[in-house]
Amino acid sequence: MRALQIAATGMSAQQTRVEVISNNLANMSTTGYNTRRAEFADLHYQQAIRPGSVTASDGTIVPAGVQLGLGVRPTAVSVILAQGSPVETGGDLDLAIQGEGYLEVTLPSGASAYTRDGALKRSPDGLIITSDGYPVVPGITIPEDASSVSISPDGEIYAFFSDRPEEPELLGQFTLAGFTNQKGLEAIGSNLFLETGASGPARVTTPGQDGLGTVLQGYLEESSVDAVREITELIKAQRGYELNAKVITAADQMLGATVQVR
Repeated sequence: MRALQIAATGMSAQQTRVEVISNNLANMSTTGYNTRRAEFADLHYQQAIRPGSVTASDGTIVPAGVQLGLGVRPTAVSVILAQGSPVETGGDLDLAIQGEGYLEVTLPSGASAYTRDGALKRSPDGLIITSDGYPVVPGITIPEDASSVSISPDGEIYAFFSDRPEEPELLGQFTLAGFTNQKGLEAIGSNLFLETGASGPARVTTPGQDGLGTVLQGYLEESSVDAVREITELIKAQRGYELNAKVITAADQMLGATVQVR
C-alpha cells in the first residue's frame, strides 16, 4: 500500500516547514534577518497507463491515463528578500542599509563574508568591527582622541575632535557589496553570508552606486519577519502534519482488515 510511504513524505515535508517557521520566529528580533520559506515539489509518478498511449483493444488513444503520485519532497528553503524597517538607536556606529547591498567583513581565515547587520563596534585599537569582532572592510580606524564620528549616506566617515570641532577628519569610506542572485548566498550564522557559485561574484562599490543602497547612521534594520503570517503558516503546517498522520492510520486499518479476511 503506497499510502503509507506517501503520507510519510507528507509528514516529513510538514516537519521541514515547521522547522523553517520556528527559525523565522526565533529571529524576529535579529537585525537585518530576512524570512525563509520552505518550498516543495511532487515526487515522480508511476505510469500505470501513460496519457496518449494506444489501447490494445480498439486502437483508441487514452486521453488522461493513470499516473500514481508517490509523495512530496523539499526543493529549497528560499529567502524572501524584503527591506526591514529602520529603527532609530542613536548609536554613532549603528548603520541601516537602505536598499540592496551588504557590508563586507574579514573572517579570521582571511576570507570575506557579508552582512546587513550594521550594529558596528570599536575595538580597543579603534578599528571598526562587528559585534563578533570581525573587521569591517576597508579597515577604518577611529583615532583615540575623537569625540564623535559622522557617517554620510555614501559611506564616508568623519571624526570630530573636541579641540577643533570645525575641522572633521575624513577617516575613510564604507563600501557595499551586491550580488546578482542574493538568494544564492550561503548563510553561516552570526548574520553572515558567504559568496557561492549560485550568488555570483561580489560587486563592491560605494553606497548609492550601481543599484546599491545607501547607509543611514544611527539606525538599525529590523527583521522582516511577519509574526502574524508565520503563526498562520504554523497552524497550516500543523494541520497538514495531522492529516498525513490520519492517512497512515487509515492505511494501517485497511491493511489490518485485509489481513483478517479469511
